[in-house]
Amino acid sequence: MEKHLKAFIQFLIVEKGLATNSTKAYEKDLTTYLTFVVNQAGIQSVEAIQKSTILQFLKHLKELGRASSSLTRMLSTVRSFHQFMQRESIISHDPTLHIESPRPDKNLPKVLSTSEVEMLLEAPDERTPLGMRNKAMLELLYATGIRVTELCTMKLADIHLHMGFIRCIGKGNKERIIPLGQVASESLEKYLQTSRPKLSKKQDHDFLFVNHHGRSISRQGFWKVLKQISKDARIEKELTPHTLRHSFATHLLENGADLRAVQEMLGHADISTTQIYTHVTKVRMKEVYSQYHPRA
Repeated sequence: MEKHLKAFIQFLIVEKGLATNSTKAYEKDLTTYLTFVVNQAGIQSVEAIQKSTILQFLKHLKELGRASSSLTRMLSTVRSFHQFMQRESIISHDPTLHIESPRPDKNLPKVLSTSEVEMLLEAPDERTPLGMRNKAMLELLYATGIRVTELCTMKLADIHLHMGFIRCIGKGNKERIIPLGQVASESLEKYLQTSRPKLSKKQDHDFLFVNHHGRSISRQGFWKVLKQISKDARIEKELTPHTLRHSFATHLLENGADLRAVQEMLGHADISTTQIYTHVTKVRMKEVYSQYHPRA
């Protein structure tokens, strides 16, 4: 099993050209799947895996409380793996054929109100280098809707303050150009001029945001920062690193932005992914109506 897994991962790297984070995600999911196949289904060879085995695996994940989105992603990974095995003539048939993806949960993304965003953005203490950095990171996230991974891997050359845009390399190494507002530009300028030189400690790299050791900030590092800032801002909603991205898209659409433009800025390959935010705005509209209309 392990040699087949390694061959598939090598295929993703060499032929598909997937980014490191993507290949690691594939490897993690397939390790979970193949461990189940061997240890719980008692199957020792990939040729012996049947459709019933995969259905049993998906049922197992559901019993563990996995969301339907997680099951869908896992099935997609397993399907890709078996299709690769068939192309390589390691198996004669694809056991994932005719297995339907689980119906998606109707969970809408959690977003902050504009007042909550203001509270969050005002919370960092800009009198300190780290506070100045935190302010710049949050302003950039809310101004552009980029993913946290994109934030952590952003380079100095990707920022074009005077021209008012950033260059972002997203999933699949796809490049996109995103406008940058004046407030975020001013916060970044302040960070670059005052804070980053102190934090970088002459480290030889060009990552935009650095930690207190002078190295590039990690996703985990940002997550810790966000939790502390949300606590300082006394925001009761549960925040994740994706919350500002969701809020960015929702607030744009609430104020009349074009769906295609929002899709482009978010870097979504399929507009149906962006359309979920139109449902969020409808829900928020109903909430406002119920709260403020005298005959609601």
